[in-house]
Amino acid sequence: MPAEVVAGPANPRQADLKILPDYPMHDSTRRDARPRIAPAGLMFLAITSIGWGFNWPVTKFLLAELPPLTLRGVTGVLGAALLALLAVMRRQSLRVEGAIWPRLLTAAVLNVTGWMVLMGLALLWLPASEAALIAYTMPVWASIIAWPVLGERPTVLRTLGLVLAFAGLATIMGGNGIAASAEKLPGIIMALCGAFGFAVGTVFSKKYPIHLPPITAAAWQIGIGCLPISIVGLLVETTHLSLVTPVGWWLLVYSVVGQFCIAYVSWFAALARLPASVAAIGTMAVPVIGVVASAIALGEPLGAGQIAALIFTLAAVALATR
Repeated sequence: MPAEVVAGPANPRQADLKILPDYPMHDSTRRDARPRIAPAGLMFLAITSIGWGFNWPVTKFLLAELPPLTLRGVTGVLGAALLALLAVMRRQSLRVEGAIWPRLLTAAVLNVTGWMVLMGLALLWLPASEAALIAYTMPVWASIIAWPVLGERPTVLRTLGLVLAFAGLATIMGGNGIAASAEKLPGIIMALCGAFGFAVGTVFSKKYPIHLPPITAAAWQIGIGCLPISIVGLLVETTHLSLVTPVGWWLLVYSVVGQFCIAYVSWFAALARLPASVAAIGTMAVPVIGVVASAIALGEPLGAGQIAALIFTLAAVALATR
């Protein structure tokens, strides 16, 4: 998963994006009205959830052929380069005004660098299922932070949606919960820090929007966030490209185009049109999609528990977006 920013057209001439229709933005920071739910935002959120959900089995497959930091960092830099090229082709300026840089750097660190590094390191101490459960506490933190910062008072339905979402994730875990121990404590702390950082990034991007065209904003954030990861990965990890299979190369293409280009741009567009708490809760569908996709693609278990989790989570998203 992982990044977000409120990306709006820098000027009227840049508002005619064919792939990102120009719907009016809804100011979720207003305290005198309930934030509106834009249908276009829900559509972009669905695209994001599917793209990130499919990336779970893709990443799991690729980690058997490539080291983690190099995989996440290099694919991100390539995705950012493609987005920058697309922006130039669409005659969007890549120029960033000086006043925007602090917001851009902060959002990139919170939403890209922090999430990828902390979640990757957490997996050294935790099973993937337990790390995912902790990671998707993010909507709880986002909803809590959004209340005092953005004035997004949680409704009864959204609160119930959170409960159902975590019931779904607990079902994925088989009801066993997290076997906390001293050995797992570093991983638990890192996963919680990554989830909290992502939540802060969600609210930060709504409170301090970055006024750039969506594709330009995506290119800069992903590039800034992934460049240090790729540098560290290339310096400390050993990569053998000869071990990458033909399937692996095709999945690398998906990781670059599907995850970093399509899914991330859709996420930025969704966050620009939805309240931060709704967008955050909507991402709860990602791990369930990942479980189902992993069962189909990798032959992982898909029984009554996984199906129940899917029902819980979809119901949660439906309630959260009302």
